[in-house]
Amino acid sequence: MLTVLDRYLLRSLLVNYLIGLGVMLSLYVVLDMFVNMDEFTEQREPVFTILGNIVSYYTPNLLLYFSQLSGVITLFACAAVLARMRKLNEMTAILSSGVSLYRVARPVLIFGAVVTGLLVVDTEWLVPAVAHKLSRYHDDAAGKLAYEVLFLRDKGGALLSAGKFNPGSHDLERLLILVRNEDGSVVQTWEADRATWEPPSSVRPQGRWHLDRGRLTTRLAGAETGLGPREDQRITYPTYYESDLSPEAIELRQSQGWLRFLSLAQLRELETDQTADRASIIQTRHSRIAAPIVSLLLLLLGLPFFLDRSPANVLGDAGRCLLVCGLCYVVTFIAQNIRSETASALPAWIPIFVFGTLAMVLLDRVRT
Repeated sequence: MLTVLDRYLLRSLLVNYLIGLGVMLSLYVVLDMFVNMDEFTEQREPVFTILGNIVSYYTPNLLLYFSQLSGVITLFACAAVLARMRKLNEMTAILSSGVSLYRVARPVLIFGAVVTGLLVVDTEWLVPAVAHKLSRYHDDAAGKLAYEVLFLRDKGGALLSAGKFNPGSHDLERLLILVRNEDGSVVQTWEADRATWEPPSSVRPQGRWHLDRGRLTTRLAGAETGLGPREDQRITYPTYYESDLSPEAIELRQSQGWLRFLSLAQLRELETDQTADRASIIQTRHSRIAAPIVSLLLLLLGLPFFLDRSPANVLGDAGRCLLVCGLCYVVTFIAQNIRSETASALPAWIPIFVFGTLAMVLLDRVRT
């Protein structure tokens, strides 16, 4: 049952969390816009078109920015509430009534765990839903610029290339698909002047590309090469090519760090199908699992600096909190971006082992 103290703390935490959420996301957007404004305006489009492109770019990216700042926002909200309580001598009054500082920390930790759940929802459902938009550059926020596609691998292992991909109209021009066997030899070659995407439906669970002037060259059994004499090949003229490479998936694959936009389920599926670098998939998956833990760890590191009855040292404690938590954030960022040739998950967990121990030591030294 919630006490008066619990309700007071939770109400203050929620208000400060919303303030921190608005301020930090707005600051992130303003700084990014300041640096990249020339990218939005280089096409010399009308002002309202540019404003629409800015909104179109930053609306889905807010979800990505939240995933990066969630732990910092939570720490800010909790630290601001406890610092204000110390400054107004409310901590002294609470301790005088016989309430332990650990009891004060309980609703704070519960609040931190709940808002950390928002991080999980964001990274597992919301970000993957707009992943193809997150891969767009500032100068193509509306996804209208056409570009070349080279050797994207689908679920079956085939390599898809196109002279031009039009994200707006969802079509490919000068399509070439190479289907290989287990040895890596080309056994089929699909060609088409143009291919238009047809999404899955209730009667057809698999999406497919509608081929204009499609041509399928199949290497016959016993042929030594895929480019041999005509009698070693069979040529047909199909109308469709079924694939999991939808226009959204093609857009997503153009981003260098596209794996970080996927959910854990999608990462596990990719690892099973071996359609991407296995080491990168494993490291990305463990970094995703560790992210909510690091978010809570930042809160555990920051709390001991504010669980004190003295109002005199609030500013100094805030500086020490910023130093320790900032170091944890930077080390975590570096560890999660280390890429090795081996499929090792250790870098993602090193900050938790190191700073988790430090958090336990700091919490144990709190004088209640």
